[in-house]
Amino acid sequence: MGTVIRSATAADVAQILAFIRALASFERAPDAVVATEEGLLRDGFGPNPYYSCLIAEHDGQPAGFALFFYNYSTWMGRPGIYLEDLFVLPEFRGLGIGKALLQRVAAIAVEKGCQRLQWEVLDWNTPAIDFYSAMGAEFLDEWRNVRLGGEAIKRLAENAGESGLPPISAKSAEKDGARGHSTHPPVGQEAGKRMGQQAENGAPAEQKSRAGATP
Repeated sequence: MGTVIRSATAADVAQILAFIRALASFERAPDAVVATEEGLLRDGFGPNPYYSCLIAEHDGQPAGFALFFYNYSTWMGRPGIYLEDLFVLPEFRGLGIGKALLQRVAAIAVEKGCQRLQWEVLDWNTPAIDFYSAMGAEFLDEWRNVRLGGEAIKRLAENAGESGLPPISAKSAEKDGARGHSTHPPVGQEAGKRMGQQAENGAPAEQKSRAGATP
């Protein structure tokens, strides 16, 4: 049967979560994942999905995935894609699946008129860094990833009224959130997201695009 790459459906949320946990273990942070199947179902397959996902299957078995979302470049005036996670299970590495997933995401970016495809890689992942360099990827070393989360973001939100501005309604906040992905530095969603990738046949076997996650 070989390798098949398809769009994920709501029925895949358990497998998506399993991939996320496997990637976290690879990146030596198995306890960092607090995502649930319910949350992934709500946020990826509801009326206003926050992410898209591709599933790679090899000979009918789940082999890997790529999870991404759209952002926007104000400088270019065009949308882009941020690749949050790219991961291939160890037993399926060396088959070109990681590269195939990355190529499919790039094809989607071109189809949607996106001008950028962004992700992150851990600084110790030399094989992946070399692969991306050979591919023509640009490393934005001058940018610093910035993240506000947990209690810090709650405190900032609680102090919003002190600015003298009117309170933000739930509806307008939702709209602002949909527009709020910065596209200049490669910033993702979760804490210190790393791109745990390894090269497979010259391609990343797994990644976590982090400012949160991978490619």
